[in-house]
Formats: sequence, C-alpha cells, structure tokens
Amino acid sequence: MKLYRTSKGVFVEESARFYLVSAGFSSADWDELVCDTSLHRRVRAAITDRANAHFDSSSVLAPVGSQEVWAAGVTYYRSRSARMEESKDAGGGSFYDRVYAAERPELFFKATGRRVVGTGSAVRIRSDAKWSVPEPELTLLINPAGTIIGYTIGNDMSSRDIEGENPLYLPQAKVYDGSCALGPCILLATDPLIKATAIKIEIMREGKTAFAGSTTLAELKREPKELAKSLFRDNSFPQGAFLLTGTGIVPGDDFTLAHGDTIRIEIDGIGTLENFVA
Repeated sequence: MKLYRTSKGVFVEESARFYLVSAGFSSADWDELVCDTSLHRRVRAAITDRANAHFDSSSVLAPVGSQEVWAAGVTYYRSRSARMEESKDAGGGSFYDRVYAAERPELFFKATGRRVVGTGSAVRIRSDAKWSVPEPELTLLINPAGTIIGYTIGNDMSSRDIEGENPLYLPQAKVYDGSCALGPCILLATDPLIKATAIKIEIMREGKTAFAGSTTLAELKREPKELAKSLFRDNSFPQGAFLLTGTGIVPGDDFTLAHGDTIRIEIDGIGTLENFVA
C-alpha cells in the first residue's frame, strides 16, 4: 500500500487504484494518522470495492507533518570514498574511513517539516556554495515507538565544498531551506525491502542527461533497523521521525548542480521523486 498526502486529503493506492483515507491533510491530521498504532489496519480498511476517482497527482504534498528529518552518513562505500576525497585538504579524510567501519553510525539532523519539499517542487543550492549535489536515499518513516512503518524517497541536497572545507561545517552544508525533498508517497511496510531494490537518479539539464547513476540496497553497509535503533537511543520523537539512510550514488568531482536542473530519483516499489533546482 502507498500512502499519499495531498491538498485534497490522504489517499492510499493499492493495485493502481486510489481510495480516500482521510479528508484532513494538515500537519496535525498527518501526525495523528502516522502515529496511530493501528495505521496499517486503518489504511487497509479504507480499501473498498469502489475506488475513489478524485485523486489528483498534481495535489501531492510532501509526506511529512511535524516529524523531524534525520540522516545517516557514510553508509555506502561510494559515499565514504567521496567524502574522504572532498575533505583530504582539510585533514578530515580519515574521519570518514573510521566512521564507515565503526560500530556507531554517523547520524545528523537534516530538516524540520517546513524545510521539506515534495515531488514537483523546487529544491535549492546554497548561495555561498560552489559545489552542490543531490543525494538519493532510501528514507525510513519510524513511529514514536521506534518501529519502521514505511519507506519513502529522500533527496539530501548537499554542499560538498562547504563540508569538505571542514567537517564541522556539515550542518551548514546540509541544513537550509529547500535542502530536503521527500516523496512522492509512503510505502507502508513493516518488512525490510529486499537487497535487490534499485535506487536510480537522473539529472536533466537543458533536455539532456547531465548525470545518471544507480545502486542497490545490497551496497548499504548498515541495516535500516539498526540505524533506526541508533537514532532512537536516548532520543524521543512524539510524532515519529524520518531517517535518510545514506547515498551510494555520488557524481564525479567535476559535476555540480545548476539552477534549472531537474532531479529524478526512483526507488523500486516506491515510485519517483522529481524536483527542479530553483
């Protein structure tokens, strides 16, 4: 089942048919729904013999209310290598090699709900950044009890030159208005996604492919359940939380995003998150 938050209510998609779950779509309405301990049963009950014909894909909103958005770093070997390279002149290269192998993962705060955009909306690059990239990531929706209840697609926009200058600049490189996109929906599931699940990205510029790449969850070094457990250790999230699980796709050092680029991220079983760079 796929759960969509739209400006016309919350819908569930099952077998390519849509059903209205709730007419409310405010942050408070969304929070109440995703925190419901019987969420899956409640959504399943909305699926009847007659599909709702009023689903409008242009009304889809980011599937987030008051949830905090966090992220994990250096969870793929490609990410480790890229971050070691970008920070070597600042003397921080060995940090990333060590955290890749460490028992404790790197976790950092990414966004509040108001900083998140949904599919079809604009993401931003920092005005003081010269080297910016999108980071396509499987994203977990975790309920207040710390249980993974669903999955979505995340785009962790990053300023590589700022973070590379000094690892302590990571919050500035990662957290700013329009730095995070989530969507288009929540794939409701309690079982882990299969390792063969593909993550793909394509960046279009003036009608041509400027960059494309792919990976699979088989390359993810840390198990999603372990990342969720680490996030919730000594932390409480009354409205639940999102956790981006890291990226295994990093463009080469000669690539940077440009205003007007279109970013398409696809994850098997979830859909496509598409944004443009303002």
